[in-house]
Amino acid sequence: MKFYQKEIDLPAYSRGFHIITPIVERSLPEMREIRTGQLHVFIKHTSASLTVNENADPTVRRDFESTFNKLVPENEPHYMHDTEGSDDMPAHLKASLLGCSVLIPITEGRLNLGTWQGIYLCEHRDRGGKRTLVLTATGV
Repeated sequence: MKFYQKEIDLPAYSRGFHIITPIVERSLPEMREIRTGQLHVFIKHTSASLTVNENADPTVRRDFESTFNKLVPENEPHYMHDTEGSDDMPAHLKASLLGCSVLIPITEGRLNLGTWQGIYLCEHRDRGGKRTLVLTATGV
């Protein structure tokens, strides 16, 4: 069994949903040594999240952003956590809805994603700053 782990910093992204699959793949070249396994991608933040979805049509990512903004609006009077700005509490809620990690199969040294699938960084803050990911590949 092989185990590889690396922590990487992503640059600051604007608020929205961003495909980061190529960055993840480039950051862990040791993954090519795994024939059958999995890649766990974990984000070390509470106001951004990860998911896997459509990687071809950018309107999908824009629709994600507009839908999540309707589901979890800013400036709700019942929010108590508001000292970091009106986008902070909604960012925490959105991150909890989507989750802090994704698990993807590795087959013959490559991510075994569907034809139209990619890993998204879901940035829920207006100015979230750099984000840190932990990449853990395991397999044989």
